[in-house]
Amino acid sequence: MNAESELSLAIDCRMSGKSGIGTFLDGLLPHLCNTSYKILLIGSNEIQKHYEINENVTVEICNIKPFSIKELFLFPKNIRNKINECNAYFSPYCNIPSGIKIPIFTTIHDIIFLDVKGITGFFGTFIRKCFYQYAIKKSNCIFTVSEFSKQRIQARLHCKKDIFITYNGLPSYLENKNPDDYTIEKESLILFVGNIKKHKGLSVLIEAFSEFSKVKSAKLVIVGDKDNFRTKDTKTEYLMQQASNNIVFTGRISNESLFTLLKKANVLVQPSFYEGFGIPPLEALYCGTKVIVSDIPVFKEIYGSLPVFFFKTGDSKNLKEKLLEVWNTKQKNVIIPKKYSYKVSAQEILSDIVTFTSKE
Repeated sequence: MNAESELSLAIDCRMSGKSGIGTFLDGLLPHLCNTSYKILLIGSNEIQKHYEINENVTVEICNIKPFSIKELFLFPKNIRNKINECNAYFSPYCNIPSGIKIPIFTTIHDIIFLDVKGITGFFGTFIRKCFYQYAIKKSNCIFTVSEFSKQRIQARLHCKKDIFITYNGLPSYLENKNPDDYTIEKESLILFVGNIKKHKGLSVLIEAFSEFSKVKSAKLVIVGDKDNFRTKDTKTEYLMQQASNNIVFTGRISNESLFTLLKKANVLVQPSFYEGFGIPPLEALYCGTKVIVSDIPVFKEIYGSLPVFFFKTGDSKNLKEKLLEVWNTKQKNVIIPKKYSYKVSAQEILSDIVTFTSKE
């Protein structure tokens, strides 16, 4: 490729609409597609309906699941041929379908499966490490979402390839809102948003809340599904049962409902033991809600310059004290730094891909 205008980019969109990787992808897509470059999206009918109205965008419907046997060995030939007609291939994660012969660019958000014991078994950890290593081997460069993740990828996977940081940002449903335009009264709610997994530290929050609620009248609202609550921590399950009247599981909710909760909540707590970035505190700050986060390195990196409150990771007593400390304080809407923007990250991704493919 000799000029930027010649770039044609295939993008794997099969995780669109899902949490985690899907949030990252859906934040980037409008900005990746809003260019003069030729864009080929590999995804669902919904992707086709939403993006094929752009003159520079075409969509190939693909129902092959990421990380499946079919993806690795039986990826549809017609789709593979379309991809190989492009100059480059971008994946929002570290999965790569078989038969791609053009320059590849992948994303490793974190390596939690290698860093945190007990997330999966020995075989599961081994398989995931193989995927990480394969992505590094096949990719011209790697994208990740924080300096913390970059350092962990270099340390645990001995990655010598260039790694570029492309931060998460506010999702489009919030970017298009001005929270000051909405009058929603604060309530005595503590909000938790995220996957209901052990490394998210929900057990610490529930324990802190059970003590806090003896002093203050409040509810803990967990945006997640109670039926999908997976933990071997019997203490957590016991605490949930004891405080069940004051703990609400919302299940999956709409963006509008989440926005309302973000505005209503007195405080959002993100008690994670491990993250690659951690988006909910960013959303809460934008909505004028106080934020308490664990003092893990990545939160120090992302939120150290923002008006959040830190507590000692894993220390429910310290979290309870922090809740009492900040409960009656006020929080204004925060201007989110420009670097935490999917538009900026999309521009970085496109720039890096152009640079690398120009060398081909």
